[in-house]
Amino acid sequence: MTTPWGEVALTRFPEDPRDRLRAWDASDDYLLRHLAEREVPLHGTVVAVGDRWGALVTALAAHRPTQITDSFLTREATRANLVRNGVEAGAVRLLTTQDPPPGRVDVLLVRVPKSLALLEDQLLRLAPSVHAGTVVVGTGMVKEIHTSTLTLFERVLGPTRTSLAEKKARLIFCTPDPALTRTANPWPYSYALPGDAGLVSGRTVVNHAGVFCADRLDIGTRFFLRHLPGTRGPRRVVDLGCGNGIVGTAVALANPEAEVLFTDESFQAVASAEATYKANGAAGHAEFRVGDGLDGVPSGSVDVVLNNPPFHSHQATTDATAWRMFTGARRALRPGGELWVVGNRHLGYHVKLRKLFGNSHLVASDPKFVVVKAVKRG
Repeated sequence: MTTPWGEVALTRFPEDPRDRLRAWDASDDYLLRHLAEREVPLHGTVVAVGDRWGALVTALAAHRPTQITDSFLTREATRANLVRNGVEAGAVRLLTTQDPPPGRVDVLLVRVPKSLALLEDQLLRLAPSVHAGTVVVGTGMVKEIHTSTLTLFERVLGPTRTSLAEKKARLIFCTPDPALTRTANPWPYSYALPGDAGLVSGRTVVNHAGVFCADRLDIGTRFFLRHLPGTRGPRRVVDLGCGNGIVGTAVALANPEAEVLFTDESFQAVASAEATYKANGAAGHAEFRVGDGLDGVPSGSVDVVLNNPPFHSHQATTDATAWRMFTGARRALRPGGELWVVGNRHLGYHVKLRKLFGNSHLVASDPKFVVVKAVKRG
C-alpha cells in the first residue's frame, strides 16, 4: 500500500499465498491521505479503532499509535505487518475491545465496523477520553456507512458530517462536544432464551456488543441446540467459534463431567461466552480462549467439536474460515471423535467434510439448515 509516508507491505493473517484479498482497501487509503493533506497533528495520543489488518497503525507507526480491535486475527496480522515493515517493538500499543481505553485521545480514527452495536459500545467507552480538541475521523466503504452510523457518532460524540465519496470510500468528520449528555452503555446485553431452545430453554444469554445476533438467538443456533449430541462422563468438548457460548453451556449443563473449551477469534465473543456460562451456574471445568480456531490445542485431545462456522470475513463471502476450522478440528479430534456442524443448506458443508474426513452424516435438517457430523477414523 502506498501512503503519504511511503510504501508499506501488508498481508492478512493467517498468511495464505492463495488468498487474493488485500489487507487494506480504498477507505484506509482515503483516511491516510486526508491526515497528510490536512496536516492533522499526530504528536498526541493517536487511537485507531477497528483497523482491519493493521494497515492504519502500520502506516502511522512513527507516531506511536494505539490500536483497539475485537479480532485476534487482526492483532496477529498487525504484529506480523509491523515486523515486516521494520517497526521497532513497542512502537504500536495493541489493545482489545475488552481493555480499558487510553485516558486521553487526541486523534481518534475509526474504521467503521459491520456491527453498529460494536461501534456504539466503542464510542461510548472512548467518549470520556475525547476532548474538545480531539480530531475524530471515521472511514469506510460507502456501503458500510449508513444514516444510522452518522446518527450514532452525533449522539455519542458531537456534530457529524461526511465527505464526498472517492473510489467508493467515504470519510466521517465529527466535532466532539464535551457538554453532550450521553445515555449509559447498554452493553453487555442479557436476555432469556425462548421455549424452543432445547435443553437451555429459559436460560440466560449474555452478549457483548458485536457478537453475532447480539439481541436475540439466531435461528441457526436455535436449530443446533435442539440436535446437540448427548455426552456422558469426562468428555473433552470444544465450542469452536463459540460466539455467546450458549452451545457449549448447553453441553456443560447436560453433562457436568464434560470439560468444555470455548474458543473464538473475537475478544467480545469469548467474554460473552464466559459471562453466559457463569450466568447459568454451569458446573464442571470450562476454559475460555481467544485464538485462531484450534491452534494450540494438542492433536488427538478432543472428543467432540461443535461448530457454527461463519461464511463472511468482513464484507467478503468466503469458506476459508470454515475450511480452517474443519481442518483444525480433524487434527484435534481423537480417533472416533466427532465434528458436529450446523449451517445453511446451500453451503454444502457435507461435501467439505466428506473430502476431509472421508465421511459425512446428516443428523437433522429443515428447509433452511442442516446439522451434519463427521467422525475421525484411525
